[in-house]
Amino acid sequence: MRHARSVTVIGGGVVGLSTAYALIRQGHAVRLVEQLSEVGQGASFANGGQLSYRYVAPLADAGVPRQALAWMMRPGAPVSLRLRADRDQWRWLLSFLAACRAGTNRAHAHRLLDIALLAQRVLAAWRAEGLEEFCWRRPGKMIVHRTAATLAHAARGITQPDAQSVLTAAECVAREPALETLRGALAGGIFTEGEEVADCHLFCRALLARLVASPDFTHVRGVATLEAAPDNRCAVRIDGQAGPQTDLIVVAAGLRTRALLRAVGEDIPLYGLKGYSLTLPVRAGGTPDISVTDYDNRVVYARLGERFRIAAMVDIGADDDGASPRRIAQLRRLAQASFPNAGPYDDAEAWAGFRPATPTGLPVVGHTGRANLMVNAGQGALGFTLAPACATLLALLAGGEAAGAPVP
Repeated sequence: MRHARSVTVIGGGVVGLSTAYALIRQGHAVRLVEQLSEVGQGASFANGGQLSYRYVAPLADAGVPRQALAWMMRPGAPVSLRLRADRDQWRWLLSFLAACRAGTNRAHAHRLLDIALLAQRVLAAWRAEGLEEFCWRRPGKMIVHRTAATLAHAARGITQPDAQSVLTAAECVAREPALETLRGALAGGIFTEGEEVADCHLFCRALLARLVASPDFTHVRGVATLEAAPDNRCAVRIDGQAGPQTDLIVVAAGLRTRALLRAVGEDIPLYGLKGYSLTLPVRAGGTPDISVTDYDNRVVYARLGERFRIAAMVDIGADDDGASPRRIAQLRRLAQASFPNAGPYDDAEAWAGFRPATPTGLPVVGHTGRANLMVNAGQGALGFTLAPACATLLALLAGGEAAGAPVP
């Protein structure tokens, strides 16, 4: 039986806002606390924009450690690792290595696929209710491969042949003419019907607009902290001040979730994987309409309304959140070589952000050891894709309705 409750959600990114929205839809009263002046300013601000529901395999897999060693020796590799005297990094890396097994990867990928397909259904329902104005489209997704070996490996991994098709280089260009400049460099690609794109920052703003229309929603700007309370509970302080408490507290604050939980004796293995993006105005005829992923360079491309988003790279062990000029220059070179006529690259807006990731790639959604404390975090690079589903599952748990639900 569902029980309506008052809930404080900490975090105004895509996961926190989705959580607040799902809770409001379930009849709960929600107070959202965000420390920045506007929502969606962290990892949600300028991510790749791809809602890749059928491409959710975790980074941890057999062969990845060996590949990572090769990347460490190659300047400009898509994944970089900088080892630090950092307990959190080493704990995360050791857990990541333990998850780098083929069987573990398959099991986790199946769980993520279930969550992702639920997310697609939930987002469709939210859109049907009137959530809009975030550049949503369903153009399908093309993953292009530059070698026959990687294409053959990907073809063997197809699990939904009714939605996915293997294409030759010529067929890739026929389906997406903007790939013409890559024709001679491609071995082929895999096209998936039904994959979507959208602007995550605009999605956050659209969620907030819907939320503020509800009399059961309160938006608070301030820095939230947690402290222990009697009866194995915890309490929220905002800007150091105690205030009205709610029945439940949900921490959905991205990478800051780790520190918030530790203050009350809880812990989850989150680590920030730094990524980069460029955004430029669309130029007619040179920008792909289909969502494109360059597999070998690990670069994703998505047209979001009148803007073109290019995102790539994973830096493990980066010590600041600035947009590294070296990495941005590398991303610009890759994009210009692939889509030279897409737009004015010299005017592109550069961005960098930390994706809060678990070693296994599975998000952490549900109750903690504290009686009134819940968590929704660890979606990594799939935050936008998984947010509606993780939020819905948490809302069901908050109301006592989730028996048998596929909670990660």
